[in-house]
Amino acid sequence: MNYGFVIDTRSCIGCHACSTACKSENQVPLGVNRTWVKSVETGRYPDVTRSFQVTRCNHCSNPPCVRSCPVTAMYQRDDGIVEFDPDVCIGCKACLQACPYDAIHMDPDSKTASKCHFCSHRIEVGLEPACVVVCPEHAILAGDMDDPSSEIARVLATHSVTVRKPEQGTSPKLFYIQGSELALHPSATAHQDEFMCSDVRREDHGALLNGDPAPPPPPAQPLSQARSGVAIRAPQPQGVPSDGPVQLAGRAAGQMVQVGWNAQHDIPWHWPIPAYLVTKALAGGLGLVAVAHLDAPASFRIGLLGLALLMLAITTGLLLYDLERPERFLYLLTRPQWRSWVARAAWILTSFTAVCALWLGAELFGVDPLVPSMAVLTVPLATLTGIYTAFLFAQAEGRDFWQSQATPIHMGLQTLYLGALGGAGIASVVGLDPDVLLRVAVVTLIASGLTLLLGEFGTTRPGETAARVQHDIQWGRWRRHFWLGGIGLGHMVPLALLIPMSGWLAWPALLAAGAGMFLYELAFVMAPQQVPNS
Repeated sequence: MNYGFVIDTRSCIGCHACSTACKSENQVPLGVNRTWVKSVETGRYPDVTRSFQVTRCNHCSNPPCVRSCPVTAMYQRDDGIVEFDPDVCIGCKACLQACPYDAIHMDPDSKTASKCHFCSHRIEVGLEPACVVVCPEHAILAGDMDDPSSEIARVLATHSVTVRKPEQGTSPKLFYIQGSELALHPSATAHQDEFMCSDVRREDHGALLNGDPAPPPPPAQPLSQARSGVAIRAPQPQGVPSDGPVQLAGRAAGQMVQVGWNAQHDIPWHWPIPAYLVTKALAGGLGLVAVAHLDAPASFRIGLLGLALLMLAITTGLLLYDLERPERFLYLLTRPQWRSWVARAAWILTSFTAVCALWLGAELFGVDPLVPSMAVLTVPLATLTGIYTAFLFAQAEGRDFWQSQATPIHMGLQTLYLGALGGAGIASVVGLDPDVLLRVAVVTLIASGLTLLLGEFGTTRPGETAARVQHDIQWGRWRRHFWLGGIGLGHMVPLALLIPMSGWLAWPALLAAGAGMFLYELAFVMAPQQVPNS
């Protein structure tokens, strides 16, 4: 069996009966949707046409949300339905980032992931999904595509159909008959600061979310300037720049387009993720410095390991804070789904913490035979601690910008220069010569800056959304985070402080590098999430 949906957009009248039935049948809370209807008007008055698109989980044959879920809360049944178990979801939101269709949301009541599950409770007793039953135009078909006698199989065999984002390789099983190109592509228009008949709901995160302070509300428009449909360009009110909120924001298929209303799914990851990228990189770097100084006095390694453990504790705290269900954190260790880099990360951090604690104990109590073994274990664990997030981001297939081969290299260099700066500072405290560590810091800082400028941003990223995010970070709303934060504060200031080659100046250099890295990572994490997938 292989269940799928067909939406006949020729028949859909946009009545939203499917959305209402879905909410009622599955007790979906207010403010979120498992099914929603997208309407698009094109043309120029009076020659305007309207089309509708029923949008929901695609129940992909190759679902990236299942691979990314660290505790098998999201899973694929034998009949092809992508199902979820709210009783084990930890609220890490990795599945939201993995879905290229924005079909998953966080349930505000249960604090777990949620989405269309094909009304599996109805399927199991021989009933059709609620949306199929209530559709007055029979525009929604559902059934077993492998059964040649089923209606959906006959329709698929006799009609030309399209899917959303086939280039993602997910093999979606939500098919559209005569689907509108404008409706299928969420980036056909940029989301603005006002919709046609309402204002954008702003997140509490304010400037951190948008990269810029919230603009003042636009001046009221005279009635004569009101827009009708999405194809009418209103005259610009005096004093509003051409890129202001009333401008029609995009062009697709030769038509001007504007967002009339948006479901506004929340951005899943915020400042804790960039913050923990800094703390874990410093922890990993300090561990590598400790391995490289086995012949140094024990006090030096004790300082390194103690600071590394502090950073790991902060990292764990940030990760727990970001979980919607932190009380289920141990599920990462007791029922890991090993394809997920979130699950792998939990074991990497736990193992690295345990090794650092054992090594610190061996140094404090003089158990010298244990030190070489701890050093051997530290090398791979510290390295993975510094770079594993690059692979975690790459698993988030809904964010094309994060699919970069340069990211692991850049994160590895960040780990090295933060560790070298921290090691040089501790060396100055215990009376050791920090010269070698300072030189390592200078070299890795320069290499990191070059990798950032030439590797991450030296060429245009492939794909429309990735290129758009790259522009937003370099030259758009996040440019200050990139140039003043990532390049200036994160690289140039530390390099200037290291010119005297003083170990005591390694501390302010470390603070500057960490702050600059946080600002850059904030742009790196937030900007891709602001490009709509739906």
